[in-house]
Amino acid sequence: MKALITGASSGIGADMARILSDKGYDLILVARRKTKLDKLKKELKTNVEIINMDISSTLNCIELYNKVKKENIDILINNAGFGQFGEFNATKIEKDLDMIDLNIKSVHTLTKLFLKDFKKKDSGYILNVASSAAFMAGPLMSTYYATKAYVLRLTTAIYEELRREKSNVHVSVLCPGPVDTEFNRVAGVKFSVKQLDSHTVASYAISQMFKKKLIIIPGNSVRLGVFFTRFIPLKPLLKIAYNFQEQKR
Repeated sequence: MKALITGASSGIGADMARILSDKGYDLILVARRKTKLDKLKKELKTNVEIINMDISSTLNCIELYNKVKKENIDILINNAGFGQFGEFNATKIEKDLDMIDLNIKSVHTLTKLFLKDFKKKDSGYILNVASSAAFMAGPLMSTYYATKAYVLRLTTAIYEELRREKSNVHVSVLCPGPVDTEFNRVAGVKFSVKQLDSHTVASYAISQMFKKKLIIIPGNSVRLGVFFTRFIPLKPLLKIAYNFQEQKR
């Protein structure tokens, strides 16, 4: 049994690696920070291959796939991603485009490439990491919210295609609320609400993935929040979202 995890050097990705290793899975861990990957490898109980790579490049995604496609991978976890805080007109376009490349294009590319192989053998799990942000627009983090909406809609559409084909391949999308990880520092935000522990989120995500849950939302309060967004008109919802984001400054 083998799993590939992107963005595995810290946070949810690193905790997913620990959990799957405890379950007996060999691992392929992908991230830019080799030092952190090397340190994580020493903790793990199973065989671990480290690939030090920036997958925000589509060409690198294809290179990664070609490098591991003969490894008989059972689980693909697209976890790599980042956010950025600020008014849309004030944030740097270069960082916006980097975010789109990593949060959207890498997830799209790797999902498509590995899904073709999983369908041929009629088995496998794909877990794409989105966010509870995927369910609404996000003033002050507009690009990030939009990228996660893409991941949510892509994954749910693929799910229905596989269901109609009666495929034994399963796809899930993880949509956590605030999590205590390095994401907050990179995005330049500070949450005013209680954050979930990354290991708790990772453990819940893995267990629900194996139960073939489509949309995975850790935490009762976040699930309730997502549920009630369905009943709030768009403009009041935008005001609520803006005020929530403003508290992160």
